[in-house]
Amino acid sequence: MDSPQTRKTGLNLPSGMSETSLRLDTLRGITSLSSSSPSKSSTCSDRFIPCRSSSRLHTFGLIEKASPVKEGGGNEAYSRLLKSELFGSDFGSFSPAGGNQVASSPMSPSKNMLRFKTDHSGPSSPYSPSILGHDSGLSSESSTPPKPPRKVPKTPHKVLDAPSLQDDFYLNLVDWSSQNVLAVGLGTCVYLWSASNSKVTKLCDLGPNDGVCSVQWTREGSYISIGTNYGQVQVWDGTQCKKVRTMSGHQTRTGVLAWNSRILASGSRDRNILQHDLRVSNDFISKLVGHKSEVCGLKWSNDDRELASGGNDNQLLVWNQHSQQPALKLTEHTAAVKAIAWSPHQSGLLASGGGTADRCIRFWNTTNGHQLNNIDTGSQVCNLAWSKNVNEIVSTHGYSQNQIMVWKYPSMAKVATLTGHSMRVLYLAMSPDGQTIVTGAGDETLRFWNVFPSMKAPTPVKDIGLWSLGRTQIR
Repeated sequence: MDSPQTRKTGLNLPSGMSETSLRLDTLRGITSLSSSSPSKSSTCSDRFIPCRSSSRLHTFGLIEKASPVKEGGGNEAYSRLLKSELFGSDFGSFSPAGGNQVASSPMSPSKNMLRFKTDHSGPSSPYSPSILGHDSGLSSESSTPPKPPRKVPKTPHKVLDAPSLQDDFYLNLVDWSSQNVLAVGLGTCVYLWSASNSKVTKLCDLGPNDGVCSVQWTREGSYISIGTNYGQVQVWDGTQCKKVRTMSGHQTRTGVLAWNSRILASGSRDRNILQHDLRVSNDFISKLVGHKSEVCGLKWSNDDRELASGGNDNQLLVWNQHSQQPALKLTEHTAAVKAIAWSPHQSGLLASGGGTADRCIRFWNTTNGHQLNNIDTGSQVCNLAWSKNVNEIVSTHGYSQNQIMVWKYPSMAKVATLTGHSMRVLYLAMSPDGQTIVTGAGDETLRFWNVFPSMKAPTPVKDIGLWSLGRTQIR
């Protein structure tokens, strides 16, 4: 038979527990919610309403900073009243309309409702930001101290006088061999300067009616090719100072030469590119026709598979071994393209520079012909050379600043800007160790600069060169 308690409430209560100990004051809970002022009774309710004043809402960025009240404070008064009605009177009182005082409570709802903030009030943890924070260098990359920029000496460590060094943008009269010998074309003569002992040797004299237009060492550094004003290409033994061969084929001056492992390419004012092979008796083995004006830039890729050529027709052409037609025609430059350089760090990456009307260095992916980047240097780009020690590139310039610039790739951040030549820096060559460059200009000087670190130890280069400071004459 049911007990009176069970009949009355419908609940099976343990012995010793009365109905009054488990009474749910539902009506009072509802009344307290709808009342104009919250009830202060401690009677249990059927709803859980958290007390926001005891919550750590500052952890979630809910503290609102005081801000000056705008003119016509009606909106501000309404906002405070609305907050009080929505969040309760324990969130702070408000001042009368038009007052300059904001909510007195330190906590009021913010627009950034769930923006998490670190709570520093709790006990210290071994993994807390105070221990592994910004001062430890472990929380983020930004806490790592920035690497100081590499210092490049601003002055050349050696200067050579080079009388009769021509001020002609389309010629290529300076080259540095892998055996550390510098070749320079001065007027009708070619001189060799040994960087190891500063010895100067006169290699040849083409005679009063001819002139040197280009010089280029083989990769082994034993033989040197010379392009002449008459369009010939001569090959000399640099050690014995003897002419090995003379090859014809061009109708006028040969202003640029480029060796790969076995083929010599020559470019001329006659707009043609000839390929010569010393192992055959013919003067040339192929003719590449594509430029509409003088060819002034030629460079083989490091794997010998592609040949890049630049001309006075503002074109940059890329040739391969499978066709006598250019594989790529790149026409974005708006001036003559003499400066060409292949990256030794990435296959198919080609850099080119334009003349006075263009002033840009452009980077190309020769696999698909896409332009990767371009930067306006502000002056005529005469030469480009990629460092083999670090991923940087050096450019020399003419009108109007005659500067030498070192860039970091691919960001193209300037590493250094070097000045000293009083005329266009038309000639550029790099030492075999990749640390020193030599520049030449129409001011008839050759200047040696330490710009790149060594390959083994990338430490800042020193201002003291391999040779004594001072100015000497190359002939």
